[in-house]
Amino acid sequence: MHAIEKILAQASGKPSVTAGEIVTAEVDVGEVNDLYLQVVKSFYELGGTQVVHPERTTFVFDHYAPAPTIKAADNHRQMREFCAKMGIKALFDIGKGVCHQVLIENGFVAPGSLVVETDSHTTTLGALGAFGTGVGATDMALILRNGSLWFRVPEVMHIVFDGALKPGVMAKDLILHVIGVLKQDAAIYKCVEFSGSTVNALPVEERLVLCNMSVEMGAKCAYIQPDQKTWDYLAKYGVTRAVRDVFTDPDYRYSEEHHFDASAIEPSAALPGSVDNLALVQDQVGTHIDQIFIGTCTGGRLNDIRTATEVLKGKKVAKGTRLVIIPASEVIFKEALAQGYVQSLVESGAVFSTPGCGPCLGAHEGIIASGEVCLTTSSRNFPGRMGSTDGKIYVVSPATAAASAISGTITDPRSLSKK
Repeated sequence: MHAIEKILAQASGKPSVTAGEIVTAEVDVGEVNDLYLQVVKSFYELGGTQVVHPERTTFVFDHYAPAPTIKAADNHRQMREFCAKMGIKALFDIGKGVCHQVLIENGFVAPGSLVVETDSHTTTLGALGAFGTGVGATDMALILRNGSLWFRVPEVMHIVFDGALKPGVMAKDLILHVIGVLKQDAAIYKCVEFSGSTVNALPVEERLVLCNMSVEMGAKCAYIQPDQKTWDYLAKYGVTRAVRDVFTDPDYRYSEEHHFDASAIEPSAALPGSVDNLALVQDQVGTHIDQIFIGTCTGGRLNDIRTATEVLKGKKVAKGTRLVIIPASEVIFKEALAQGYVQSLVESGAVFSTPGCGPCLGAHEGIIASGEVCLTTSSRNFPGRMGSTDGKIYVVSPATAAASAISGTITDPRSLSKK
């Protein structure tokens, strides 16, 4: 069995499972974000009276936090009251950050765990050897009521990166390249496993980016086999090897495999309208930008903020261009403060906002107007994603975003420094 199959077999109490099989599995952690008050309503509609595992249930206010509307504020109020009534202690209120990062930092994610959230980018957690996936309100309500949910065991697509990265190339460029080549429907309801010498060399923060954006190919979940880097990263948040079995799959035969020479991949961009509309940054140089956004569950970690600092240190954001930075969590924000990154970036002209999702979903903290162009390190760029349907969104790496802030036009990061 593949590691993902082993996780589902263990969670469903079965000796083995195979791709295509339907199982009912116990969920280790269920998370509800503030987009989904409907979870609470559905819980009661389904006859729920008490959350079966309040200790395994979390609520994270990240999409509309702080509340930008009266309705959002009322949703928060009702969720706070529900958590108090049900004895749910893991309520992460405004400012704590994006759900995926918050769960990691609070020890809810470990290799071998089954984590379900009301957010499609839960695939992020596969970088830590977990089965992470997103569901809608009714499914989450069932998890709160029963502690379990049905799953179809996914086929596994294997993506292998080998070779050393060129200067200026980040994990975001790797995954944009893959999505551009394989397209948005390449992995519908599949697990995408990433491996190879390139992946082994990446820090965990960059591995999280690969798994995060696997959902942009339709993936049900993602997976990177845990190594010492994984454990070192998790140890910061109190997760040790004793927590879970580590699942490996040395002899597994994948449903399909795709090999990429990472040394040949260059800084990339997803052009407005579709995340698989791939282009090279060097071919877009000079394109005017109104706003640059560095943040979200895809591009708001310490490594991303550090990269922006290195590029912008001693330089200024171009006049007429806005640079909005939103850390993925409060923990990351504090680390960035301690390292001096926030001070440096503010001096360069950046604006910081509350940890969370921000303008990624077009809700607040930096949405764009009709005709404006936004360069973003987030994950999606369909019309209206970050505001006006007449706005244009380019998806790029933090290195490209920071380099472009200096000129106010799309800039190849390699043109600034050999570093």
